[in-house]
Amino acid sequence: MAQTEPEIADSHTANSPCNIDATVHVAGENGGNREQSPTNGRESKGGWKPAFILLANQALATLAFFGVGVNLVLFLTRVLRQDVADAANNVSKWTGTVYIFSLIGAFLSDSYWGRYLTCSIFQIIFIVGLGMLSLTSWRFLIKPAGCGSEITKCREPSPVGVGVFYLSIYLVAFGYGGHQPTLATFGADQFDEKMKNQKQNRDAYFGYFYFALNVGCLFSNTVLVYFEDSGMWTLGFLVSLGSAIIAFLLYLAGFKKYRYVKAYGNPVIRVVQVFVSAFKKCKVQAGNEEQLYEVDGPESAIKGSRKIMHSNDFRFMDKAATITEKDRNDLKNHWRLCTITQVEEAKCVMRMLPVWLCTIIYSVVFTQMASLFVEQGDVMNNKVGKFHLPAATMSVFDICSVLLCTGLYRYILIPLVAKLCGFPRGITELQRMGVGLIIGMLSMVAAGVTEFARLKQVIPGEKASSLSILWQIPQYVLVGASEVFMYVGQLEFFNGQAPDGIKSFGSSLCMASISLGNYVSSMLVYMVMAVTERGENPGWIPNNLNVGHMDRFFFLLAILAALDFVLYLLCARWYKNIQIEEEGDKKNLEDRENIRIV
Repeated sequence: MAQTEPEIADSHTANSPCNIDATVHVAGENGGNREQSPTNGRESKGGWKPAFILLANQALATLAFFGVGVNLVLFLTRVLRQDVADAANNVSKWTGTVYIFSLIGAFLSDSYWGRYLTCSIFQIIFIVGLGMLSLTSWRFLIKPAGCGSEITKCREPSPVGVGVFYLSIYLVAFGYGGHQPTLATFGADQFDEKMKNQKQNRDAYFGYFYFALNVGCLFSNTVLVYFEDSGMWTLGFLVSLGSAIIAFLLYLAGFKKYRYVKAYGNPVIRVVQVFVSAFKKCKVQAGNEEQLYEVDGPESAIKGSRKIMHSNDFRFMDKAATITEKDRNDLKNHWRLCTITQVEEAKCVMRMLPVWLCTIIYSVVFTQMASLFVEQGDVMNNKVGKFHLPAATMSVFDICSVLLCTGLYRYILIPLVAKLCGFPRGITELQRMGVGLIIGMLSMVAAGVTEFARLKQVIPGEKASSLSILWQIPQYVLVGASEVFMYVGQLEFFNGQAPDGIKSFGSSLCMASISLGNYVSSMLVYMVMAVTERGENPGWIPNNLNVGHMDRFFFLLAILAALDFVLYLLCARWYKNIQIEEEGDKKNLEDRENIRIV
């Protein structure tokens, strides 16, 4: 590949609009400032101690978030008096918005603010939203006091109360969504993946990250759900607020221990530059690897980012790095000439997108747990002995399944597969995600069978069927097992395959998949009701589920998941891993001096 001389490379980098020197200064241990470098190494420490602080922050923030989200569908039906289908769709849209905001957080983190500052700002927004929600529910919505339980109905809410309520929950969505992918990447930053043992710790971190998420869910889905189901909504929201404040203070307390990674500049501009440059040279023949443009030195022209080795797919994009006579006179114009690393960064995004799109149907399956599973449980016999089980508490079985399967996967399955197949990490991330998709499909089959059995035992004139709510356990357990394979696999895959300059973007793809899954779920509910609700036929998901056929909806999702799995297999077989250039991969510079002019 063609190389520039060091002085050209330096000026080229400094003047690039897409490689803004986004150096961030952070406080040192002695109270002074130190420059944040791509890998501050010993100065900024890192390792498991600060990683555990971030895991605790994740658990507490998740407790706060799901203290709002897990019972939101019942809040909408009982307090705001919405229809079942409308409430389920509103929850899907809200949850989708949570995770679409993850893209904003990832962009700001990768481009300008860095991980630490981004996490701090979004946690403040999260706390403000929870404070407004607590105040709104107490002042405007919970009238009379204690309403919103299964027994006591609330008055018609005021327009002001509803407006402030929606503002507050979307602030919660914005804060939590922007915080999540950045926190996942910030935790991974605590380990230097250039070191073999640190890379193994980094891979393990994502499993613990999802484990911490479910530990936070465990409390919110048991204690807080019980409070809220009993009509103590404001108390539940206040507990969430307190948890978020503690999480933020704990996060700030660890700032001297963290290992910081700098922001790399705007990746969107870098990717656009590749396509613009390739389009301008559409009539130029793409050069081979030795004839493409790259800067000298171990680092790429993207400040702090390692070089990426050339790949042979998407060859038309190589035109952006092919040097013409006009380019030779102006190597600084990145709208005409890009480096190999910049082109490969855009190729990585192109390669990841088909795999990511195949995960959306799984997210449609996953989102049923927070909406239709809860509605289904609410019309089942929820008496277990003398105890009353709120429908939302059944997600505890999902959480326990995640916690158990995380341990089984890491400490039993990985060593076993590594011993049998010789692959040290057990199965690949792509294989792991495929297994998750299959288990998710089985969870929809289980949900459909449960609903079919529930409808058989409907008592005329009664809201609830005589079928025990414990019949829901298999579907929750299967969803939990599928999460360990699919979502942890996604975190490892997208973060590991993303170039240095877009690591948070890689983590955010997992959250964005959940987001689009919620929107697709909402669209499917609307479409199914539009098709099945005709004349006296109430449709598959009416307000009174006892006269509907929600089982058919679950079976439909199982069929869609099966079709999606076939498409996923094709994409997974096509995918090629990113190759980071190491010292041993570099050719002799003397062999690269001859540049062919096109």
